[in-house]
Amino acid sequence: MVRLLILGGTAEAAALARAVAGRAEIITSLAGRAGVPDLPGRVRVGGFGGAAGLEAFLRAEAVDAVIDATHPFAARISAHAEAACQAAAVARLVLARRQWRRDADDRWILVDSVAEAAARLPEIGRRAFLTVGAGDVAGFTDVRGVWFLVRLLQERRQPLAACAVITGRPPFTVEAEEALMRAHGIDVLVTKASGGDATYAKIEAARRLGLAVLMIRRPPPPAGETVETIAAALGWLENLTLDSL
Repeated sequence: MVRLLILGGTAEAAALARAVAGRAEIITSLAGRAGVPDLPGRVRVGGFGGAAGLEAFLRAEAVDAVIDATHPFAARISAHAEAACQAAAVARLVLARRQWRRDADDRWILVDSVAEAAARLPEIGRRAFLTVGAGDVAGFTDVRGVWFLVRLLQERRQPLAACAVITGRPPFTVEAEEALMRAHGIDVLVTKASGGDATYAKIEAARRLGLAVLMIRRPPPPAGETVETIAAALGWLENLTLDSL
């Protein structure tokens, strides 16, 4: 049986692990910041120590294949995975989350970084719904004249001077997102172009309300073979298994 390492931490990675159960010997690697879900196979929490550390892990664990199902903005681990798999001669696939498509009524303002989003925000709105993940909230510390509604996965001390913090886990409904934005008088949504279905409701809610969406573009995708569905990833794994017989 193929030994598969899933680089996870996303809903897609968890769904992939459950779909692969029984077809491969699974190791799922997580950062662990958002908790550890109940998954089939073995779950590993923590970093590898860069590309060299991941390469050593692949060799020590006799891993046959890697599926990179990390967050679209996890560019560093994806780069490490590419380098480590090449060095260890391990087959690698990227399971990429589907990008959001812009509707004619969307008011998207696209920027290339958190720093650019923070610099432009005061000219766009005064009450911002900030959904960029805990690791990037600090990038808005120096923004003045803007109140923030910050949504995080887990409760933390208030990260910004003028803010309220709420917690929640996707998926969310359009109706709930719209009601939330109305209740807090939100006039701009600040988010990453993460894609997928689980958090798309906030995009649709902003469209319904006619709000601007300050959206941080994804980093360049990792090189290598890429699929967008779990079915396609299963097909890749099946072909890999057949080739190894």
